[in-house]
Amino acid sequence: MLSHEETLKLIHLAQKGDKESAEIIYKENLPLIKSVIKRFRNSTLEFDDLMQLGSWGLYKAIMNFNPDYGVRFSTYAVPMISGEIKRHIRDDGPIKVSRHVKSQALEIQKFSNDFRHLNGREPTPLEIGENFGMSSYDVVFILDSVRIPVSLYEQYDDDGGYLIDSIKTEDKTEDMIEKIMLRDIINSLDERDKKIILLRYYRDKTQTEVAEILGVSQVQVSRLENKILKEIKKKMQ
Repeated sequence: MLSHEETLKLIHLAQKGDKESAEIIYKENLPLIKSVIKRFRNSTLEFDDLMQLGSWGLYKAIMNFNPDYGVRFSTYAVPMISGEIKRHIRDDGPIKVSRHVKSQALEIQKFSNDFRHLNGREPTPLEIGENFGMSSYDVVFILDSVRIPVSLYEQYDDDGGYLIDSIKTEDKTEDMIEKIMLRDIINSLDERDKKIILLRYYRDKTQTEVAEILGVSQVQVSRLENKILKEIKKKMQ
């Protein structure tokens, strides 16, 4: 595995046109590409197509990465890889619907109607999934597939969020990726900010306790914490 310093050196060479360096970075990050494309397993794209798109996203990440961003290359590359696939799916039309998916959607609809009659509310994707032995991700995918022209990759808010990003899945891949990103972002903070986050969210200290440790007021800790969280959220997007 390449160290952070080795990766930066290879990126620098690749950006100057060294194809061998770019190839080394690509091979090193193949597992990362495969982890990212797992979340798109229900799209109409074949594995080879997803790999090609993911590889193109990684190439863009290599060519555009700047050490001044303050994050590790893997943290920067994940949204580039994911974004490349999302753009392709979004621009190439809605997901195709098979007969099997349509049949499952009808069964889910019947269950939902019965559930609504008995409980006076709509069932959650998790409740539907438990009844049919499937994940909540698959439930949302099936119901979304038969609602044309809405798709999993349609924006659902003004900030550019996509429905697929809001689905909680049983697949731990996204959790792993987010943990990698969060770890690298926290490590990139200066010592004071890093200490505040570690004390507050990893050692469960109150703001008052953190203030005593740092020798500042609770109000200062509160302001700093809000600023740091906004910075982390921005980098995670």
